[in-house]
Amino acid sequence: MKRLLYLGYYFQQMNWNLLRKFMKYLKTTTGRGRTITWLLIIYNSLRYNVSILEYFQFRFFEKTPDQKRLWAGTGYMYEYQLVMNPKSERGILDDKRYFAKEYKSFFIHQIEDLESLNADPSRVKLLLNNPSGKIVFKAADGKCGKEVEIRKTSEFTQKSLIEYLVDTDYDLVEEFIIQHKELQKLSPSAVNTIRIFTQLDKDKVEVLGCRLRISVDSLVDNLAAGNLAAPIDQKTGMVSANGVYSDITKQSEKKHPITKVSIVGFQIPFWSEVLTMVNRAALLHPQNRSIGWDVAITDCGPGLIEGNHDWCKLLWQLPANQGLKPLLEKYI
Repeated sequence: MKRLLYLGYYFQQMNWNLLRKFMKYLKTTTGRGRTITWLLIIYNSLRYNVSILEYFQFRFFEKTPDQKRLWAGTGYMYEYQLVMNPKSERGILDDKRYFAKEYKSFFIHQIEDLESLNADPSRVKLLLNNPSGKIVFKAADGKCGKEVEIRKTSEFTQKSLIEYLVDTDYDLVEEFIIQHKELQKLSPSAVNTIRIFTQLDKDKVEVLGCRLRISVDSLVDNLAAGNLAAPIDQKTGMVSANGVYSDITKQSEKKHPITKVSIVGFQIPFWSEVLTMVNRAALLHPQNRSIGWDVAITDCGPGLIEGNHDWCKLLWQLPANQGLKPLLEKYI
């Protein structure tokens, strides 16, 4: 019954244009008709607890039952993250204002809300004089790079910046991060962040995976916005395989499609510092046990962007090219 409810939710939240694109791709590559495809989608969703789009993104249309059992889909992850990050505790991660206050020591850029700017007007001046010449407006509960606006500081005065926050739905304004020069060479269109998935096992931090998110002519680096993600070797900090899209109609990329900088073999700067920082952050509020951390890296070192209690199962598994659910089952 629960999985039938999930199926209804998947239909309610459906990106229909993307579904039609995937259906057409499957028809072209396999010759399979829509009726049989729909029957298989519904069966697989109910049997393996995955969403409709994940049937395509996990490439279930070419996998065996034993292979399918290894993939953690939306339904499974929802249930897992409810246990690991209870609703009563996850507010610190859900609200970017709350997160910025509690994890302030891990930030390397200025981030403010209306309350902090009104309390100390000098913070407005500092923000408008930041070295990047740009500021970023965000919603406190924005997901997947949505509800983000990048503007030049020259467009605002101290007064108009406050007024803009009051008049819009944005809750935060922060300094635009100038990313490390090597990441800038790789992809200059956005700040390319590292996602590290951590799991607390009692008082020990275990890393479930590390990924580099790579923008492709986009202002954000999220997979959902059409960008790439690649796996990082935890020991070396080096990208170990091609970058992949969540769009099954696109091939993986060994090099960045625009800059032509190699993705495979790319060395993440300050890697040991990144791991040390994330381990410390994971222990700060242990009531949330499983978190996806977003890390930016500048020429001066790494800093946190945010922590996600509902971290993305696509970003975790697609770059690894395998289902990783067995990694989670021992923690339940």
